Amino acid sequence: MTAESEQRAAAAVVTGGGSGMGRAIALRLAAMRQAREALGPLLVLVNNAGITGFREFAKITDEKWDRMMAVNLNGPSYCTQAVLPDMAAARWGRIVNISSSSAQGGQQFMAHYVASKAGLIGFTKALALELGPAGITVNTIPPGFIDTPMLRESEKRGMLGGSVEHHEGLTPVRRAGRPDDIAAATAFLVSDAAGYITGQVIGVNGGRNT
Repeated sequence: MTAESEQRAAAAVVTGGGSGMGRAIALRLAAMRQAREALGPLLVLVNNAGITGFREFAKITDEKWDRMMAVNLNGPSYCTQAVLPDMAAARWGRIVNISSSSAQGGQQFMAHYVASKAGLIGFTKALALELGPAGITVNTIPPGFIDTPMLRESEKRGMLGGSVEHHEGLTPVRRAGRPDDIAAATAFLVSDAAGYITGQVIGVNGGRNT
């Protein structure tokens, strides 16, 4: 293996790493996720933290709307600004924004959530153009039907239009996604091997959205 093909050693930040997809991503990147003081510059950022919500659009208050945007869209913006100095100095960086397939196909009773995740896709594309000359790539993964606590809560509330098992039968690969599926895609996008991939929407959804 040549030096160029090896995974670059870098400190990584994964927001929302306590459970579900965030935890899986953090574990996959565990050799790189120490604090800047321990391992040096922060060159990998995975913006995964987010909240969800179900409410009729007419009943979404300013407070609910603003909180959704603050966590799902403003949060990634602040985190990205915080790591940019390290990435710019190194002339190398990887940013992966975890969006949602609902931003591609829509979802009723989730207008504020969908809007925030769609904004993250646009944010990704704009940053990719701006930061590419500095050696920084920016991509987004909109997960589709991943078996997480959030999905199971939606199932309990009757918001899926059927059980998880029902939707597995409608998915081309005939299963729900796993957090590790998102972690694997993320690990590739933050590697040196993905250096020519930026501004892209990498769907990980078992073929539900193509």
